[in-house]
Amino acid sequence: MNSKQQENRGEKGGKRRMNDLRHTDIQYLKGVGEKRAQLYQKLQIATVDDLLRYYPRKYLDFTEPTPIMAAPLEQNAAVLAYYRGVYGEKTVRKGLTIYELMFSDGFTDLRVHIFNSKYTVDALQFDEAYILYGKITEPHGRKRRYEMASPLIEKADAVKSLTPVYALTKGLTNKLIGANVQQALKGVEETMADPLPDDLRQRHQLSHLHWAIENIHFPKDREALRLAKRRLIFEELFTLQLALSLIKNKNRRTTSYQFEERPLDGFYDALPFEPTGAQRKAVEQITADLCKEVPMNRLLQGDVGSGKTLVAAAAAYFCCKQGCQAALMAPTEILAEQHAATMEAFLSPHGLRIAPLTGSMTAKQKRQVREGLQMGEVDLVIGTHALLQNEVAFENLALIITDEQHRFGVEQRSAFSSKSRNPHTLVMSATPIPRTLAFTVYGDLDISVLDELPKNRQPIDTFLIDSGKRARALGFIKKHVAEGRQAFIICPLIENEEENPDSQLKSVIAYAEQLGRTHLSTLRTQFLHGKMKAAEKDAIMRAFQKGEIDVLISTTVVEVGIDVPNATVMLIENAERFGLSQLHQLRGRIGRGVHKSFCILLSDATSGQTRTRLKAMCKTSDGFQISEYDLKLRGPGDFFGLRQHGLPKLRIADMLADVRVLAEVQEETERLLASDPMLQAPAHHALREAVAELMRNTA
Repeated sequence: MNSKQQENRGEKGGKRRMNDLRHTDIQYLKGVGEKRAQLYQKLQIATVDDLLRYYPRKYLDFTEPTPIMAAPLEQNAAVLAYYRGVYGEKTVRKGLTIYELMFSDGFTDLRVHIFNSKYTVDALQFDEAYILYGKITEPHGRKRRYEMASPLIEKADAVKSLTPVYALTKGLTNKLIGANVQQALKGVEETMADPLPDDLRQRHQLSHLHWAIENIHFPKDREALRLAKRRLIFEELFTLQLALSLIKNKNRRTTSYQFEERPLDGFYDALPFEPTGAQRKAVEQITADLCKEVPMNRLLQGDVGSGKTLVAAAAAYFCCKQGCQAALMAPTEILAEQHAATMEAFLSPHGLRIAPLTGSMTAKQKRQVREGLQMGEVDLVIGTHALLQNEVAFENLALIITDEQHRFGVEQRSAFSSKSRNPHTLVMSATPIPRTLAFTVYGDLDISVLDELPKNRQPIDTFLIDSGKRARALGFIKKHVAEGRQAFIICPLIENEEENPDSQLKSVIAYAEQLGRTHLSTLRTQFLHGKMKAAEKDAIMRAFQKGEIDVLISTTVVEVGIDVPNATVMLIENAERFGLSQLHQLRGRIGRGVHKSFCILLSDATSGQTRTRLKAMCKTSDGFQISEYDLKLRGPGDFFGLRQHGLPKLRIADMLADVRVLAEVQEETERLLASDPMLQAPAHHALREAVAELMRNTA
C-alpha cells in the first residue's frame, strides 16, 4: 500500500490516515508487511510509534578503529582492514558451512570466520576497506595468529560513527530495524506533534521530538545522542508524573468524615517519652488531612525503629476522640498482636476501646469483636486479612491504617475501603526509598517521612567477616546468650538443592542441625522458614519472643514483623546473597531493647564491588542512605518491587540515574497543573493525548 492509498483509507477499514501514521499498524509501514509485522510482535512492537520508541540498547563506536595488532584480545573492538578473499570453506554438517576469510591492515592478517552466511561473503569486495567489530582471539599455541568469529562487517566509507544495536528476535536484524525506522521517520516528519509545550522546551533547552527520535536511533555524534536521550528521558518522566497526578486528583472524592481541628496535647502529655520532631511533623500533616473534605491518602514512610506506630496511634486518637472508628491491618498475626499491645499502651489510658481480630481467635471471640464494631463499642480494631471478611461491618469507619501495604493485593485493599463511605487511608512502610524516587513510586499518595530515630533507639555495630572467623562469631553468640540475651542466624536457603550438593550456601535446616550437634549444642536452637505452615511459624516466633528459644536460625521470613527486644546479635550467612536494603531490614530485628546490639555479615565473596557493598552496611545505619547506595549498585530494574506499584516499564529513563531530571519534572508538573489542572489548553492537546495513552496502557 503506497502513502496515497494509506492516506485515503478511512477509520472504517481499521486503518489510520497518513497524518496519524504513528498509530498505524506496523504491517502497513512501507518495507514491513504482514510476515515481518509478526516478528515485530515478538518485540512488543505493534504500531509505527512503538517502532520509533524502540530505542537501541547500545551503540557501537567506530570513531577510532584500531590496527589489528593494537586491538585488545577477547574484548569487542573495531578494526579497519582490507578484504583479501576467501581463505577456506568447510561444511561441518548438513546445513552448516563455515567460511574463513582473510583481512589485512597492511601489517597484520586477520582470519574471520563466518557461519552459514554465503550472502555476507558474496557481498564483500576484494581490496575494499571495511570496519570489523567483534572479539579478536589468539588461538592457544599460535602466537600472532589473530582470528575473529562472526563480526559485524561494514564498508569503511558507509559506516556511521555511532551505530545502533537493538534487542533482536530471529528474523530481524539491526539493518532491517534501522531501515524501517528511517522509513517511519520520513513518514512522520511533517506531522509529528510534540507533546512538550514550546515554553517548557525552551526553559529546559530540550529538542523537538522528531529530532530527538532521529538522533536516538541515528546519532550524528555523542553530543547529539546526549541531547536526544535527555529530551526523551524528560518526556517519559514528565508524562508519567502527570498521569500519576491526574489519577490522584481524579480518585479524590468528598469524604463523609471531615474532622474538626483539635489539639493533641492530651495524647502527647500521657506518653512516657518525648516524640521526635519528625513524628510530630507527620502527625500534623495527617491531622491536617483528616480535616479536609477529601479523603486522606497518605504514606508514612520510616526507617526501621523510627516510630511509625506512635504516629498511627496519634491518628487513631484524633479520629476516635471525635466519635469515629479506626482499623489497622497488618500482614501477619504476630505483627497484628504486637500492634495491638502497643496501641493498647498508647490509647487505653485515654478511654479508647481496642480489640484484636485475627484468624486464630475462637469463634466466640471473633463474634464479640464483630458485634462491638457494628454497634460502635470498639473504637480501634487491629487485625490481619480477617478484617476483610464480609461479616465484619463497622458503625462509622473513618480511618484505615495499613502496615506494609505491598503485602496486600489491590483487591484486598479495595475490599477494606468498601466497608465505609470514602474513608481516610494511612499506609505505613518500613522500606526506605530515596525521597525523590518515592514521589513517583507512590505517585497517588501524599508522603510523610520519619527520618529521625527516637533517642532511646540502640545503635547497632555491624562487622564484615569471612568463614575463617565463623567459629569466633558463634562463640560471640554463646557469650551473649550466657548473659541472658538471644540471637538470630539468617541463611539464604531453606535446604541445600539436590542438584548442587557441593553448594557453599548455608541452608536453614541443615545448618540448624549441624549447629545443634556442634558449636551451639548447649543452647536452645530452632529453625524457621517460609514454607512452614502459618500456625507452626507463629508458634516458633512466639516461643522466641517469650525467651524459650536462645538462637533462631531462619530465612528472611523474619525480615518484617517479629519484635524481640532481648535479641542483641544477628549473624547473616552468605551476606552477599542479599540486597543492601534487605540486609538493613533484617538488621532492624535487633537493637530494639535496652542492650547493645551487633550484626555480623559473613561472606567469602572476593569481588571488589561486593566487598564495597557489604562494607557500606558497616558504615551507616541510615536506611535512606543505604537505599540510595543499593539503587546505584543495582541500577534499573525491579528495585524494591517497583512493578508492584503499577508503574509502567520505562523505555529510556532510569529512576536513579535520572534523579535530577525527575526533580525538574516534578517542579514542572506542579507548575503546569496549577495553571491547567485538566490539560484543556490547546497548547497541551498533544500532551493530554500522550498522558491519556499512558494511563490506558497502565490500567
